[in-house]
Amino acid sequence: MALLEVKNLEVHYGMIQALKGISFEVNQGEIIALIGANGAGKTTTLHTISGILQPSAGSIIYDGKDITKIPAHKIVRLGMSQVPEGRRVFAQLSVLENLKLGAYIRKDKAGIEEDLKNIYARFPRLEERKNQMAGTLSGGEQQMLAMGRALMSKPRIILMDEPSMGLSPIYVSEIFDIIKSINRDGTTVLLVEQNAKKALAIADRAYVLETGNIALSGDARELMNNDTVKKAYLGE
Repeated sequence: MALLEVKNLEVHYGMIQALKGISFEVNQGEIIALIGANGAGKTTTLHTISGILQPSAGSIIYDGKDITKIPAHKIVRLGMSQVPEGRRVFAQLSVLENLKLGAYIRKDKAGIEEDLKNIYARFPRLEERKNQMAGTLSGGEQQMLAMGRALMSKPRIILMDEPSMGLSPIYVSEIFDIIKSINRDGTTVLLVEQNAKKALAIADRAYVLETGNIALSGDARELMNNDTVKKAYLGE
């Protein structure tokens, strides 16, 4: 059974239809990439899955439970977290305070401290800067903080929205290596990413969104060699 099933999902912004009945699934342990041009509906898809937006039709099934009408804060408690586009760290709070906010749903103090150690082991720069205001970090460090904050809720699945956006090439490679390691440690990943080449290189499967529809889907390696995908998204 799929961990996450999106069925015939439709989303409207007023009179504009952003998603036109898309369906896809994410199995436990996979990295799934959603790729497509700006305005294709990728971020809308993530926001609808995580409860930030309400769909006008369709359903979202997570771990066998219909979460279509469940509010975002309750979805987090079910084991889903999101790394938003643009990082969205709390600039006036310290790195440590940002990380602890990621664990706000948890009551296990010992477990939280243990996970903080694990986050610092995965992101050594965050430990070096734990008392620094998050707004003073570089873009790459803020992205690491956003990922660390999402992991502090102990999610089964993590939704990542454009994690490489605006980062230097060295940080881009590092972020994708981290996504792979998060997945290896047992967290399922649904990845929205403009850098289609990097996304397809680490994904198991992928879906191509075009103007609110899924135009292509399949094994990530096969899509990387698809002439249409090469021309439209890989610059080949």
